[in-house]
Amino acid sequence: MTPAEFLGDHTFRMVLLGTMAIGVVSGALGSFAYLRKQSLISDVISHAALPGALIAFLVAAALGWDGRSMPVLIIGAVVVGTLAALFANGTTRVSKIRIDTAMAVSLSVFFGLGMLLMRVIANGSFPGKGGIQDYLFGNASVMTVADLVTSISVGGIALAVMLVMWKEFTLRTLDPDHASVLGFGARTIDAVMFATIVVAVVIGVKAVGLVLMVAFVVTPPAAARQWTRTLPGMVALSGAIGGVGSGVGAYVSIALGNIPTGPVIVLTLFAILVISLVASPRRSLVTSALARRRARAAVTRELAMEEGSR
Repeated sequence: MTPAEFLGDHTFRMVLLGTMAIGVVSGALGSFAYLRKQSLISDVISHAALPGALIAFLVAAALGWDGRSMPVLIIGAVVVGTLAALFANGTTRVSKIRIDTAMAVSLSVFFGLGMLLMRVIANGSFPGKGGIQDYLFGNASVMTVADLVTSISVGGIALAVMLVMWKEFTLRTLDPDHASVLGFGARTIDAVMFATIVVAVVIGVKAVGLVLMVAFVVTPPAAARQWTRTLPGMVALSGAIGGVGSGVGAYVSIALGNIPTGPVIVLTLFAILVISLVASPRRSLVTSALARRRARAAVTRELAMEEGSR
């Protein structure tokens, strides 16, 4: 399939634009989770997004609304996903439980609730419940223009919040003690930061699925970190990697035939990460290996000179 044929098809255009928007937003905002060493918080959020979306579906169905409306599902997923992230971080503040353990507990509890609600919906007579299981693994081909507009709009708001609170996010991420001394409210900043990351995850759940969304938040920042030393550069490059990798993966999945889009995008992002690990000029594995080799050679020469002087 040629690029012209690809772009000429309405469904394929929706897949391409939708996944690229998801990649840009999740890549940019995922940089803060990566630098805070809480990359797996995206996994917590994505699994908590399931019960959030299902609760929103049930509430909307009870009120006679369209339970599968994208804005309704996003609101439910954002609320519950933010609660899950705050629960994990709050647990570490009030107890001796480590953050990795707290995230695992939060993920398990909220995902268990989501699976229970999915069974309730599957066994009940709720209008519009067909295809609700797509939120587990995603289905990019069902994206509509309304879904695309909603994803871009909500993602754009999250990026705007990041820019408005850039100083607060930066200090809280890189120097939390200094941020506290300056009087920045740690809990407030954390709540806003995690809410934006929740948005980055949630807008991709319908297209990619909660199982794979963690790769969209983790992989682009990890690749971008190999090429840049500054936070603005990392955020911009991470968003670019997320967008380009998603676009390339979407095109390849459709060009090769009936292949799921989400997994191909994840593999594309992984390939970019591998290239970054090997080829980046300052932090690549090759550069590090050569530096270690030179250091060992220098030590060997010094020892030989000491032996010779004796």
